[in-house]
Amino acid sequence: MNGDDEQLLRGRVQPPPRRCHPGPRPRTYAELIGGPLDSQQLDITNWRPEEIDDGVSLLTELGQFGPGGRVLYDPRPGDPARWDWGGDSP
Repeated sequence: MNGDDEQLLRGRVQPPPRRCHPGPRPRTYAELIGGPLDSQQLDITNWRPEEIDDGVSLLTELGQFGPGGRVLYDPRPGDPARWDWGGDSP
């Protein structure tokens, strides 16, 4: 038995601290209002403010242009949790 073993047996060597898992981070969603994706939730959790201000063009087959078409949504002024439909795009 060496000196390290003796310290361990005497309780002088402490185990490394436990790492606590912080759990899931809260998510941020925007509700899509109007158009083909009405009432859907868009996860904007990690979006930068500039990205949110720009709005979004989402690929969907539910819009006017069918498969491969896009729908446009922009954040509602004064209510960034609700995004209004702006139309469809090919």
